[in-house]
Amino acid sequence: MPSLLSTTLAVVIAVVAFGTTYSIVYNTYLDTSNPLLTHLPHPLYQTHYFASKKNPLNVYFVKKLWGWVTAGFVFLFATSPSTSRRANRIVQYLVTTGVWLIFTSWFFGPAVLDRVTASTGGECILTLPSGGTLNVPHEFCYTKSTISPSTHPSLFSAPFAIPDSDSWSAIPRLRRGHDVSGHLFLLTMGILFLADQLRYSFARVRTPSGEEDSVRWSPLHRYAVCANFGLLGLMLLSIYTTSVYFHTPFEKLTGLILGLFGFALTQLPVFQSTEIHTPVPVVNKRT
Repeated sequence: MPSLLSTTLAVVIAVVAFGTTYSIVYNTYLDTSNPLLTHLPHPLYQTHYFASKKNPLNVYFVKKLWGWVTAGFVFLFATSPSTSRRANRIVQYLVTTGVWLIFTSWFFGPAVLDRVTASTGGECILTLPSGGTLNVPHEFCYTKSTISPSTHPSLFSAPFAIPDSDSWSAIPRLRRGHDVSGHLFLLTMGILFLADQLRYSFARVRTPSGEEDSVRWSPLHRYAVCANFGLLGLMLLSIYTTSVYFHTPFEKLTGLILGLFGFALTQLPVFQSTEIHTPVPVVNKRT
């Protein structure tokens, strides 16, 4: 019987493949690396609910995904039977959190994903109120600095680049390079991490008599398991909507691959527990 992890992995790959194929056949994806398009609403936002970047799934779930993953893991771990609360699980969470930070926030300077975009021809571009663009030094993108004519007058020396409003300001973004799908990267890593953590709740252990049985779940742990399955469902939906509406096919592929890589680090032997099937003094069936 396939494990929950292997089943989840197969479903993730199938969803990305289907969504990406659909986006190619029906031309539904938005090239997020194009500075002339990325600041505009998705062309299908009026007829396709999830094509809008302002939909609740994107704003309140995907944009805050690691907070949801953290909450799901803490709830699951804290309510697990004592025999399943192993230190290696915390280490695995710390490893995935570290990968998330290195790829999206900081890696001895710019984050890994920013370095990829810049090294593939990416430019730091400020989108003006007129719809025009202004190239600025990469450092402003790396530090996510807010730019305005009053704080950085030297950048707006050309008359056409000066916005009409004195109060206008904006944060420049890296565009035109290879824009790895950060959503697919994080969603893939997060969904596989939670699926892997759930295996401890369904683990079989040997009783003193030599028979295999399941550990007892508390009522709170049942809620934790259900909540984590709910998170898995929302993440799969998010993977599908991202695959259909955003990023080029190659950017989605690299996001998926990097997500698999990030999760694979947690599967190194040093992070694995060898005690999950060891005998325990008292074992009861779930009630």
